[in-house]
Amino acid sequence: MKYISFFSGALGLDLGLERAGFEPLLACEIDKFCIQTISKNRPKLPLINDIRNYSCSDIRTLSGIGINDTIDLVVGGPPCQAFSTAGARKSFEDERGNVFIKYLELATELNSKFIVIENVRGLLSAPLKHRPHNQRGNGFPPLSDNEKAGGALKFIISFLEGRGYGISFNLYNAANYGAPQIRERVVIIASRDGKKLPYLYPTHSDDPSWGLPSWRTFRQAVENMPEINHIECDEFPEKRLKYYRLIGPGGNWKSLPVEMQKEAMGGSYNSGGGKTGFLRRLAWDKPSPTLLTSPIMPATDLAHPVEDRPLSVAEYARIQEFPDDWFFAGKTKDKYKQIGNAVPSSLGFAIGNLLKNHVEGIDIPPPDGFKFSRYKYTSDIDWMKSLKN
Repeated sequence: MKYISFFSGALGLDLGLERAGFEPLLACEIDKFCIQTISKNRPKLPLINDIRNYSCSDIRTLSGIGINDTIDLVVGGPPCQAFSTAGARKSFEDERGNVFIKYLELATELNSKFIVIENVRGLLSAPLKHRPHNQRGNGFPPLSDNEKAGGALKFIISFLEGRGYGISFNLYNAANYGAPQIRERVVIIASRDGKKLPYLYPTHSDDPSWGLPSWRTFRQAVENMPEINHIECDEFPEKRLKYYRLIGPGGNWKSLPVEMQKEAMGGSYNSGGGKTGFLRRLAWDKPSPTLLTSPIMPATDLAHPVEDRPLSVAEYARIQEFPDDWFFAGKTKDKYKQIGNAVPSSLGFAIGNLLKNHVEGIDIPPPDGFKFSRYKYTSDIDWMKSLKN
């Protein structure tokens, strides 16, 4: 099966699809370091930059697909900042949201058998149209349907269904598919035959009652790594290291004596939320937390279980399941960013297998009652019900 990859990043998702037997025809990426990474690792793969600069005809020509040839899959993770709960959430009004619409237009115009969209959990609740918070409440009109939570995803579903595609989606924890990382991402799968595909079948679980292998751990991810691989690594400032020296594997700021907790956290000590990302050491025998674009940000530290340092670039790459010889362009911070933004290849592999099975007439539903993520109302069925309540 042949596919086209948009918003390709460092090719994490693509590696999983390739492992499932898919052949890439074209990659698309705008980040200069990701472009260099793709060019080095896949020098023969046609590569374009800004998706907005290309038409359907351009894409077919550059990928070597004739006007009457079938494209099996178009896949991509459009920029997530427009939907992230950590940002302004301007959705499609954000310039990055606009490229999402361009992606939908191109994918459907290419008439691909399948369209796959990967994105952050925030997409489930993002509005179609953003209204600033200082323009809500008393004295302002009620939110319109487009301004309510879930409007962006409703638009995506309507767009695809209006062109004959059957839609299913869920929020998937990559640890359930073999990645040594608790990383939850929305995956939308659209099928041109109008059928709704089953959810991804899990291969691992933290609940032994399912009879599946246990989640892979950080220890398993980094075993047999040469020490020299950890030379490329950021550093914690000394003011944080003095606390890390007192925290054991799997601990965080709450592992410190109470008075030292207050000192370490400062004003954040009395703020709300669990704050579990502060002064966080990974546990040896659990999956890694979600990798971010840097392991040294104060509220999202990712420290080695016993060594007084952040995770190295090589450890980042192992957790995201890149081959040890995979080249990443740029400085250390650029490499962390590329890897942190990637999709674990195991999730791509699970997606690829699901699509191949569907083509062969084999749709295997996952075990009834399996918990795909730690959140509620994340499947297309439950999500639609929650909007009606």
